[in-house]
Amino acid sequence: MNDDVVLALDGIEKGYNLGKPNEVRVLRGASVAVKRGEVVALVAPSGAGKSTLLHIAGLLDTPDAGSVRIAGAELSRASDRVRTAARREKVGFIYQFHHLLPEFTAAENIILPQLAHGIARDVAETRANDLLDRVGILPRASHRPGALSGGEQQRVAFCRALANAPALLLADEPTGNLDPATSDKVFGTLMELVRSTGLSALIATHNLELAARMDRVLRMDGGVLI
Repeated sequence: MNDDVVLALDGIEKGYNLGKPNEVRVLRGASVAVKRGEVVALVAPSGAGKSTLLHIAGLLDTPDAGSVRIAGAELSRASDRVRTAARREKVGFIYQFHHLLPEFTAAENIILPQLAHGIARDVAETRANDLLDRVGILPRASHRPGALSGGEQQRVAFCRALANAPALLLADEPTGNLDPATSDKVFGTLMELVRSTGLSALIATHNLELAARMDRVLRMDGGVLI
């Protein structure tokens, strides 16, 4: 295993039984390697299996066949305990909708996952404020999500995904819920954040202009990555 490869998916197969013989094969030998510091776009039509691939890469789902390695560890057949620990320590997730906890402030939404990871409160607070400062919304740290704009909410979600300093960032249409102008600005913020932290990232998007700003573009066709 190359030490420069943070995510390696090899020969991933996944299907869903809708009542035999009506099995739907979503992934058919999908393979990809994402190197350290590389930002890779994943482009495909809706229903082509992008989310399924991201869920398998993020250890939220298991493949029927194939290998999933994150930071050199083979995890496709690991126990639930090992997969949960790896997901918490090595992977950050961003979704189309921010999924922030509405009863907590922006800063608290970033602090909480750190506390769950065993980080001291004062260290977690400092980390949260630093991340909010990097994305330009530190003055909004004490605001709850309902008092933030859509772009601000998604910036907080970016910070939360990076709170525990993961090796890998997985994003599923991270700006798809925003208007075009806000989407472009927020995506620029995400790219600056990823670059400054040296993260590896696999980002699913329908937006070909955003995809072109990443290091490499993968297209999914017939359950295979091209």
